[in-house]
Amino acid sequence: MDKLEILWQSTALPHFTAGQLIMMLVGLGLLYLAIVKKFEPLLLFPIGFGALLTNIPLAGFSEVGGLLHYIYYVGIETGVFPLLIFMGVGAMTDFGALIANPRMLLLGAAAQFGIFATLFGAIALNLVPGFEFTLKDAAAIAIIGGADGPTAIFLASRLAPDLLGAIAVAAYSYMALVPIIQPPIMRLLTNEKERKIEMAQLRPVSQREKTLFPLAVLLLTIIFLPTATPLVGMFCFGNLMRECGVVERLNKTAQNELINVVTIFLGLAVGSKLSAEQFLTLETLGILGLGAVAFSIGTAAGVLMAKGMSKVSGGTINPLIGAAGVSAVPMAARVVNKVGLEANPHNFLLMHAMGPNVAGVLGSAVAAGILLSLVG
Repeated sequence: MDKLEILWQSTALPHFTAGQLIMMLVGLGLLYLAIVKKFEPLLLFPIGFGALLTNIPLAGFSEVGGLLHYIYYVGIETGVFPLLIFMGVGAMTDFGALIANPRMLLLGAAAQFGIFATLFGAIALNLVPGFEFTLKDAAAIAIIGGADGPTAIFLASRLAPDLLGAIAVAAYSYMALVPIIQPPIMRLLTNEKERKIEMAQLRPVSQREKTLFPLAVLLLTIIFLPTATPLVGMFCFGNLMRECGVVERLNKTAQNELINVVTIFLGLAVGSKLSAEQFLTLETLGILGLGAVAFSIGTAAGVLMAKGMSKVSGGTINPLIGAAGVSAVPMAARVVNKVGLEANPHNFLLMHAMGPNVAGVLGSAVAAGILLSLVG
């Protein structure tokens, strides 16, 4: 009997807690969304599997000496993985639509309003018993409103590493839910006539303009907001590799092999923080709720700014493109195009929406830099 008891105790089964079982179900839920629903599969898949691994008793995946522990330390705690992701995203991004219509920067900036509104919301939540968010916690939670996973991870690793798992899952979950969350807000804030507005074709952008643009952005960041240069700098580096035309092998590596490898490890590292003791708290529910509010406010602010710009321009701007000001590239732009086509079958807004969409990427990085300089 003693040997049977020792054998039984050596398995994981008698050591499972209710919390671990719940978190493994959460991991399975993320895998379901990734595999069946195809919601942000490149990240929800490794995050979900990481959640399974970290909640297995006795396995030690996330303890000192475990694989996930070292992946998290090397890539997340140091902030390396989000920066490499930004380099890859920069290599895949075409700034042509933004250069052709620089006014779209205003829409990318307006969509970041959700970040700062949620900052105050997180602080106000401290009035509710059970919530104790510091100013750093609130700043890390607020960045969810930018709908930019790497930026959220970068800022959370700097300001609130204990909340990283909840913030990362919230950020990527809302990114994945862009096609569900945004259309109702867009329809609520616009009328049918506004949704039918057809925009003029964008002017051609020269290769010289595209090459100089990342250098100009980097220079402005260095001068005005140096705390944002880690994110913006890597983004501009990747984009310059794309546009200069002389390092195509490096560009393809950044777009494909490198970003794929980093994405795998990034997802597993984030999933390793979905342990029962860290995730199953009242604060986590507050983070998920605030994330939804932040994302909704950001979408609404972008649409309202675009409505204002449309009136000033005499109705030449379709207000729907304001929703693309969040930095979920290119999903938000695709959603704008889809809603525009529903109102007018001849209304192709994808390229116009890419302007505020890539502006939103820069906007979220700038917002992270501002928060880091204020409370970091």
